Amino acid sequence: MTFSPCIMPKFACIVNPAGRDGRALKFWKKNEDILKEKNVEVETIFTEYVGHASEIAYSLREREDIECVIACGGDGTVHEVASGLRGSDKKLGIIPAGTGNDVARAHNIPLKDSQKIVDILINGVDRHVGAFRLQGTPAPSVDNYPKPSNNSKWDGEPDIDGRVVRWVFLESDCGVTSATSRAKLKRGKWIKGALKYTYLGITEILPWKKKMAWVKINDEEGQIVDFSMLAVTTTEMFGGGYKVCPGASPILEHGQLCHAWGLSKIKMLRLMGPLKKGKHVGKWGIEQKPCKRLEIKSVDENDNPSDESHNPPLYVQADGEPCMQTPALLEYYSKQLWIRGSIQVPWD
Repeated sequence: MTFSPCIMPKFACIVNPAGRDGRALKFWKKNEDILKEKNVEVETIFTEYVGHASEIAYSLREREDIECVIACGGDGTVHEVASGLRGSDKKLGIIPAGTGNDVARAHNIPLKDSQKIVDILINGVDRHVGAFRLQGTPAPSVDNYPKPSNNSKWDGEPDIDGRVVRWVFLESDCGVTSATSRAKLKRGKWIKGALKYTYLGITEILPWKKKMAWVKINDEEGQIVDFSMLAVTTTEMFGGGYKVCPGASPILEHGQLCHAWGLSKIKMLRLMGPLKKGKHVGKWGIEQKPCKRLEIKSVDENDNPSDESHNPPLYVQADGEPCMQTPALLEYYSKQLWIRGSIQVPWD
């Protein structure tokens, strides 16, 4: 969308000032200065707590004077703003200021070049992308990380008693990857950047114990598997550029599923390299396929699917937030959110 130099839009920017230990705020100010140089009027709102960005975004849905709502932060901030805007005609812009920034990567938004970021915000292409609706069992709170609750205004009510709804715009994963993400809530806070995930991943893989689960993919028969790793995605990458589902596109009528059953600890450790490059599919029985529906449950003593959670928990992530556990249901819906990205992306 290109605007006349004389008629510039008004943007609202939702900023997570705590992102990347305060570096997100500095990066926002740099981009804000460039926007002002281009005569773009910007209304800035700072988040104060978990879930605040969704509340702010939802309050902006009907503002006719706002042309684009920008999320400045990491994938968690993008997830919250996207949740608040989902189902509306408002466009989501992104200033990547987190650790992973995988939604920005998917839409070919530069991670450091503020001039190019601002150019995309003003002149980029708006694409109508899909999302997974996750109905999960809420995981307990950890330190300052709250137990999730339903936000019926923007997420809607669950169809299943005891579940919480979250919409997934990037990825939902379960297994050793979600255990790693859950671990970061309590450990490794002294490590910065992608090295933290490598360290935590190794420390979760080494003590990993076999977890049996009942999994039903699309319309296939449910099966009991030795659960190692599973991810449904709308785009190729998550985890800071790991190509988990090569070729995935958020504008199709389905997402993508990648799963690995029964991997040894050695194979889990060896998987990290191929996973980064998208060369893992086909190794050790790892499969990728289109996915519109996925259900995960624990297994009782008679090898039947159970509505009880795994013990110890098998966590389920929503866009990098390890806020759920089994049992969980994911269903794909197309055309849920408008995202403004680069003119050229590899999947369109």
